[in-house]
Amino acid sequence: MEDALPSLLIEVMIRPRVGDFRYTNDEMDVMLEDIASMKDLGVRGFVVGVLTDEGRVDIEAMKKLVDTILPLEVCFHRAFDMTRDPDEALRDIIDIGGISRILTSGHAPKAPDALPVLEKLFDTAKSLFEEDVWGITVMPGSGINHKTVGEVVQQLLPKGLREIHLSGGHWVGSTMQFRKDGMGMAISPEYEWSIWQTREKEIKKVRYAADVAWDDYWDTISAAAEQEEIESETVDSTT
Repeated sequence: MEDALPSLLIEVMIRPRVGDFRYTNDEMDVMLEDIASMKDLGVRGFVVGVLTDEGRVDIEAMKKLVDTILPLEVCFHRAFDMTRDPDEALRDIIDIGGISRILTSGHAPKAPDALPVLEKLFDTAKSLFEEDVWGITVMPGSGINHKTVGEVVQQLLPKGLREIHLSGGHWVGSTMQFRKDGMGMAISPEYEWSIWQTREKEIKKVRYAADVAWDDYWDTISAAAEQEEIESETVDSTT
């Protein structure tokens, strides 16, 4: 990837297995060793997330991971969406310190369906970082494509949106001619003979739609500022 896209910033997800986000001591050791082994490879940071049995952010476990990752960036992944309460989880993550972004669908299967929750997360994060321009980034992900990204950008830009997450991919059929019956290597039989691929055209469409929404937002801001200036000048001239 570095050879093909040397300017691309890479963050590595550290997750020892599929399933829930409650990890044993041995699994934590594996995660810590994985981070240590990849920390000097030139990546921007790591993507991690650990929960307690009760559905809260595991503060103790996360501090161990964060301490190992720093000074590189730390992103809390969509384990966030499996917590019992998004506001509580956000505050726990902020209390840990050192975590620069949260990847979340807003506690819903798809981010475009959870815009009110995402708005509240932005508001809470901003209120807790009044003296910090950057604070913590909320990065919406899941269900974002060229059809939905415009609404997401338009609604969340005023709240402080700076990043979005998507795969931009789809399932394509395998080229395998021989397919052994009664055997399975995929997580789901539905995808046994399929391959997930990123679509360049979809990424370009998303970028275009996001740029249009960005331009529309700033055109609206500029027009409102001009109107306010005109009204202010009118008041001054009549007093």
